[in-house]
Amino acid sequence: MTSTNSKMPGASKREVISIHVGQAGVQMGNAAWELYCLEHGIHPNGQMPSDTSIGVADDSFNTFFSETSAGKHVPRALFIDLEPTVIGKEFIDLVLDRLRKQTDQANGLQGFLVFHSCGGGTGSGFSSLLMERLSVDYGKKSKLVSTAVVEPYNAVLHTHTTIEHCDCAFIVDNEAIYDLCCRNLNIGRPTYTNLNRLISQVVSSITASLRFDGAINVDLNEFQTNLVPYPRIHFPLATYAPVVSAEKAYHEQVTVDEITKVCFEPTNQMVKCDPRRGKYMACCLLYRGDVVPKDVNAAIASVKGKRTVQFVEWCPTGFKVGINYQPPTVVPGGDLAKVQRAVCCLSNTTAIAEAWHRLDHKFDLMYAKRAFVHWYVGEGMEEGEFSEAREDLAALELDYQEVQDSPGTDEDEDD
Repeated sequence: MTSTNSKMPGASKREVISIHVGQAGVQMGNAAWELYCLEHGIHPNGQMPSDTSIGVADDSFNTFFSETSAGKHVPRALFIDLEPTVIGKEFIDLVLDRLRKQTDQANGLQGFLVFHSCGGGTGSGFSSLLMERLSVDYGKKSKLVSTAVVEPYNAVLHTHTTIEHCDCAFIVDNEAIYDLCCRNLNIGRPTYTNLNRLISQVVSSITASLRFDGAINVDLNEFQTNLVPYPRIHFPLATYAPVVSAEKAYHEQVTVDEITKVCFEPTNQMVKCDPRRGKYMACCLLYRGDVVPKDVNAAIASVKGKRTVQFVEWCPTGFKVGINYQPPTVVPGGDLAKVQRAVCCLSNTTAIAEAWHRLDHKFDLMYAKRAFVHWYVGEGMEEGEFSEAREDLAALELDYQEVQDSPGTDEDEDD
C-alpha cells in the first residue's frame, strides 16, 4: 500500500504540537529538536539563513515550527518537568493553558506527539493525566506517543491509560537501544545522549513526511489508519537502519535491499521481542534519501519471500511505503555515520506481546507482596486501581493471542 503526497502547493499546513514530559521526555526532546534544527538549517537563535538550500523550496517545516514577526522559527513544543515532590495535579491547568496558546496559533491542528517514559513518576503519572485531558479537550486530534519502558507499577498503570486515551504508541525499550549502541556503534557504556540521539533518528523518520514535501508522504492520521487494525492494538514495533558507526560506514552495505532486510531482524528492533514467533498485522516502511520505488518494490518482494515474515490471514500483506528524498542528517561529532539512505520500519506484530508479558510478570512479583503500594495509596490512589490496570493488560495480552491464533497465511497465496 502506498499513498501519494496529499500536500498540494499552497495547501494550509496541518500543525503538530510536541509535548515532552518528565526527565526522559525532555532529554528525548533535546535530541529530537537538535536534529530537526540541523535538518531544516535553523540556527540555535531561531534564524534560518536565506541562502540555506534546505527549506527554501517549501515551508512544510511550519508544521513543527512557527515563525515570529521578527523572522525567528520557534518549535511548536511544550517541555514539562516537575519537582521531585508530587505536584502533578496542581500543574495540569497551567500546562493545558500553555497548550491552548499553542493550539490557538495553529490554523489546522493535526495532532500531538507526546514524549515520556512509562516508568518515571512525572513521565507516567503526569502523562496519564495529560492524555486523559487531551482526549476530553481535543478528542478528534491524533495522539501519538513515544515512550520508554522501565518501572513495572508506573508502566502498567500508564499503559492502562494509554490503551484508552492514545491513538498510537511507539514503545522504545531502554535495554534494546543500549544493546544497539554497544553492538552496532561500538560504544562500551552508552550514555543517555547516545541512546536519545538514536531514538531521535526514529522520531525524525516518523515525522519527516510532516516536515518535508516528498514523493510519497505519510500523514499523521495515516499511521493510525494503516497500523492500527483494532483500537486497543496500537503499539507498533520500530526498527531503524542502518545503525552504523562512522568508522564502519565504508565497509557496510547500505543498499535499499540490505537496510530493508535489517528491519526484520530481531537484534535491530527498539523493543526486545522476536517477530519470527509472531504474526504481522501491518507494516509501514519510511525511506529517506537516495531511494527509488523500483528498489523498494524489489526489497519488499524479497522480504515477502522469507518464511519468517508471516502475516495474519486477513491482512493482504500490504506494506505502507513512504519515500522522502531528504537524506538522513547526523549530529556533527555524533556516533552515527552519514549515509545516503535510511529506513524506519513501523510494524504492528503480535510478537510485541512478549514485552507486555515481561512487564506483567515484574508487576506480579512486586504486587504479590504489595511492595511500595502504600506510597501510591498515600498520594490518593485506591488499591483497586492496581488490579484494574493489571486486568486491562491481561486482556491486552489475550487480544494479541487471539490475533496470533488466527489461521496462518497460505504460502502460495497471491499477493
